[in-house]
Amino acid sequence: MPNNTHFSVRTSITPALTLLAGVLNPGSLCATNLTDTGQDLCYNGSGMVACDASTTGDSAAYPGQDGRFGRDAAAAAGQLSKIGAGEAGFDYTKICNSGEPAGNGDCPANPVPGNGTNDWGCTRDNVTNLIWEVKINDVAHLRHHAWTYSWYSTDGTTNGGNAGTPDGGDNCLDTTRCDTEKFLADVNAAGLCGQSDWRVPNPGELQTLANYSKASGPPIDNGYFPNAVNAFHWSASSTAIAGATYAWAGNGRSGGFPKSNQYAVRLVRGGQP
Repeated sequence: MPNNTHFSVRTSITPALTLLAGVLNPGSLCATNLTDTGQDLCYNGSGMVACDASTTGDSAAYPGQDGRFGRDAAAAAGQLSKIGAGEAGFDYTKICNSGEPAGNGDCPANPVPGNGTNDWGCTRDNVTNLIWEVKINDVAHLRHHAWTYSWYSTDGTTNGGNAGTPDGGDNCLDTTRCDTEKFLADVNAAGLCGQSDWRVPNPGELQTLANYSKASGPPIDNGYFPNAVNAFHWSASSTAIAGATYAWAGNGRSGGFPKSNQYAVRLVRGGQP
């Protein structure tokens, strides 16, 4: 059993706090634009309801709530223009394994997840310009959704002085390569969606996926991230707070966990440094 000792903080109750997390953790934000939280309802004292002036206006009992502002509120009002589609204020486009966006070239308008060239392999966030790995439900595949990995990086400039645990994942395609560094190398060697510059996301990037309107299940837009698991996902960052043997992981909230723990990984590329 892994050591599950950890500390956690909710770093993205609002987009502003996500930005603050980036300030407190230099380098944690890569994209120039921020997604919203997915929350387009407001609390009226007894439950979550549609946001309006009578229940959550500036002079009401519960003013200034997240659901009244930003991309999510604009989407709920039918006033948000999107490049693609997605829940609330999120805006995503499916990308085929060929690297073509859905509906372009030989990539179908609605591709399905799979191994083929014209199957769905990645999702682009049109707000952040980050492109994310999409998991598939196939135990014979490198990117099966159930695989887990320990945190491991031999890069001494970023590992906080501790490389972590090699091959410590509970289960993956090649049981001699169940750590973040080897999984990253294998995906880059395979050229997912025609690219070989994939990376483990930093905490701020990972946080942009969180949809806080979800009452249960993975806090992510399942329409654009199929086969998602409701589990912590590793980031690329060691923690300075808990010590070099800990790294950041997230699943709607962020926390520091022992690098020997067994968590999921969702790779990313793109964005603007």
